[in-house]
Amino acid sequence: MSFKSLTIATAVFVGSTLAGSAFAADAVGQAAPPFSLPLRGGTAPLGLEKLRGQVVMVNFWASWCGPCREEFPLLDQMYKKYKAMGFTMLGVNVEPESKDAEGFIAKTPVTFPIVFDKDSAVSKLYHVEGMPSTVLIDRNGVLRWVHRGYKTGDVDEYLNQVRALLREK
Repeated sequence: MSFKSLTIATAVFVGSTLAGSAFAADAVGQAAPPFSLPLRGGTAPLGLEKLRGQVVMVNFWASWCGPCREEFPLLDQMYKKYKAMGFTMLGVNVEPESKDAEGFIAKTPVTFPIVFDKDSAVSKLYHVEGMPSTVLIDRNGVLRWVHRGYKTGDVDEYLNQVRALLREK
């Protein structure tokens, strides 16, 4: 097993509460499932393919999610700090009604793009079972890390993983 494979396997085991699931074992190291969702503000849909060449963090969230409230400002700081280096963040709201998400964002504003997965098709594609759920995708569109849930301090792990992916060419 190569160092890269070992690192990916270790990160999934340590960093994800679904380390034993088939999704984590089968999907990490594979191409991230493509999707396109409506972008907040009613502009054209944003697809994962349009972000190829960047390190992408996809964060699945909901307005009723307590840990999302804690995590969102930290994710926005990370987005602002690393955006110029080829990093982007994509917030995927999983609720059927976008008005709840809009209320959440009014109280917890962010600058990263927000898209709406009203029918949960993308959430199902990524096997999202709880909020928040976060995946990291490298510049080549390969799913590298899966995180389920959020607890204080997890942002440090996110930062380490983002910086590692940004160093890769």
